[in-house]
Amino acid sequence: MKKNVIIIGAAGRDFHNFNTYFRGNEDYNVVAFTAAQIPDIDGRKYPAVLAGDLYPDGIPIYDESELVKLIKDHNVDDCVFAYSDVTYNRVMGVSAIVNAAGANFVLLGPKDTMVKSTKPVIAVGAVRTGCGKSQTSRKVIEYLMEKGLKVVAIRHPMPYGDLARQAVQRFATVEDLAKHECTIEEMEEYEPHVVRGNVIYAGVDYEAIVRAAEEDPDGCDVILWDGGNNDFPFYKPDLNMTVVDPHRPGHELQYYPGEVTLRMADVAIINKMDTAAPEDIQTVRDNIEKVAPNAIVVDGASPIAVDDPSIIKGKRVLVVEDGPTLTHGEMKLGAGTVAAKKYGAAELIDPRPFAVGKLAETFEIYPNIGTLLPAMGYSEQQLKDLETTINNVDCDAVVIGTPIDLNRIVKINKPNTRVYYDLQEIGYPTLEEILNDFVKEQKLA
Repeated sequence: MKKNVIIIGAAGRDFHNFNTYFRGNEDYNVVAFTAAQIPDIDGRKYPAVLAGDLYPDGIPIYDESELVKLIKDHNVDDCVFAYSDVTYNRVMGVSAIVNAAGANFVLLGPKDTMVKSTKPVIAVGAVRTGCGKSQTSRKVIEYLMEKGLKVVAIRHPMPYGDLARQAVQRFATVEDLAKHECTIEEMEEYEPHVVRGNVIYAGVDYEAIVRAAEEDPDGCDVILWDGGNNDFPFYKPDLNMTVVDPHRPGHELQYYPGEVTLRMADVAIINKMDTAAPEDIQTVRDNIEKVAPNAIVVDGASPIAVDDPSIIKGKRVLVVEDGPTLTHGEMKLGAGTVAAKKYGAAELIDPRPFAVGKLAETFEIYPNIGTLLPAMGYSEQQLKDLETTINNVDCDAVVIGTPIDLNRIVKINKPNTRVYYDLQEIGYPTLEEILNDFVKEQKLA
């Protein structure tokens, strides 16, 4: 008899697990997805065009709060946990709910979910959201492009709109971001790639995505998997890099699936060493040695630069930071905060008294966010609330610490300046040395 299954997710790994393991598998009947972490993604359906012949009506998506009722109503056998950047307590708390309701709690691993590419694959992941994974991806791409190689990036999924339309997405220009109606989170990940002149793919169906990337019209020598949150790769990597963060020492062994990602690493990159305490750097270094003793360790910094330091010096500033880093990433500061302090801001203004709508709700859900504003923009309403909140704040200037230029999507009524940050290796070994070896091993030279 078929087993009834619920996939517990957040519009990313959950869909990938379905596509690679359950779609077309007549031993299982996936009765529902549940959704968490991201606002307003429940109440949809995983469409029939993606779900396959076994699901002509598609698969409904419910809020995770309905999990127990769904297990009982559908006589569910297995619940598959499929989202990332959560504590082990959180994972096992969900397991307890599932087991108490009578079902099995399941975690699918790389063997059943990784897709093999026909091209060499470099995977870049991290042990938490906000470690500096994207800047590492950009650095890897720059080194490979300098060698004359065509690199196509594929980003971890963020499909919060029409899933059928988002099955396979290609971004080669800034205009493509508007064409695909990207959220701020998506733009933060895609824009830095396209402005550097390389193509990036994303979407829902990652087997179809990699096949399209392999045959990209601009050419493809190497696939760069730009992982999200702290998830392990969707593709079987030939070189696996994991970024760790000494601003959150110990988290590399406390979050799922971040520890999996670290244990799989061929290369472990300790980022942000320029702004971290020596004892915290040592904690991270010791933990790498404990769980990934064969990984090559690269020391790195994330130096900060701004467009116009005079906008910050001596001013009362509002700092706007990357949203996911502050919410489920649990950071209390980001590049904007570091820049504000580095360039002599007189005061950081707390946006809470001025927050409206969805932004006010975000502060209620994540009360431990620091004195800064998360750039939340999963919907048109959130974008409007972000713009209104920024313009409401009683401050002299705005420091934009997001990876994109917010002025392109919201109107800011105060002087503002952007913050920039890129990975900078410290000493040896360097990523360039490691990539030189990779190019030789893959016969790409």
